Amino acid sequence: MDAIRDGSPQARAIGHVAARSTGPALDPALRVTLNFHPDRTDAAGRPLLDALAETGVYHSQFVTGTGNGGLTAHPGGDRWHWESRIFGGAYDEADPRERPVYGALDFRRRGVGAAPRFGSAHLRLTADALPRATFCYPDSWLEPADFGVADRMGLIALAEADDRDALDDYVEAQVHGPVALAEHVEALVLDPSHRSTAVEEAARRLPCPIEWHAGFRLTVEELRRHPEYRGPEYVTLGEAIAVDGVLDPRIVGDAVRSGVYDPQDVKKVWHHLARFGAPAPAGAALAPT
Repeated sequence: MDAIRDGSPQARAIGHVAARSTGPALDPALRVTLNFHPDRTDAAGRPLLDALAETGVYHSQFVTGTGNGGLTAHPGGDRWHWESRIFGGAYDEADPRERPVYGALDFRRRGVGAAPRFGSAHLRLTADALPRATFCYPDSWLEPADFGVADRMGLIALAEADDRDALDDYVEAQVHGPVALAEHVEALVLDPSHRSTAVEEAARRLPCPIEWHAGFRLTVEELRRHPEYRGPEYVTLGEAIAVDGVLDPRIVGDAVRSGVYDPQDVKKVWHHLARFGAPAPAGAALAPT
């Protein structure tokens, strides 16, 4: 396993999960993707892509202090306790930079990444990520009892047989060891709403290829058909945020950065966009540019 030393916290964590995993080996053509919002800022207020360009490494929430789910990655937090339990305490005394990063297994081969709930863009990792990843279903915040590794993977069958919402049916991946953009990323895949923006400009400075997927887009007319999804108040908010009757990732990101709206409320609008405005058919990422 690339960059994993015998006896390291990463090796111990993977071994602990492997002992609890069953099922067939993964198709080596599958990929892990890390979905995120490319127009957000880190805990220091820097644009995320600028921070990635500076370090060249994708770090976990324990290092960045940012995330698109719950922010519990700190000693004593829910994420810390979950990792301690699932990984057999392997990271309890480790430096935060040693901890895994979270993504999902793209077994459905979606052009928008395996878990668009967490953002319109994704990093598609190289094949090297598979043998150094652990997996669970459902998401770790739900305290799952089913786990997998690359050569013992029964989770895809569980996910395919489940009837969870389309934003919740991903197989979560925890990638152990470094994720260096120049070495471990096949491509950064962006939404076309970010073409010719500061996001594209920043992305061009990264040491990995750029691709574009087919794009998230939701009309206000369609939004109004789903008031039950996250609540009618978020339909009303989406109507206020929309530009010319349309929502896309750039527009939603502008609303977050405006400071006018509660980011947690805008996140629910994003859920509407990701759920009902995803490209159909998803297909593969478009050609690099």
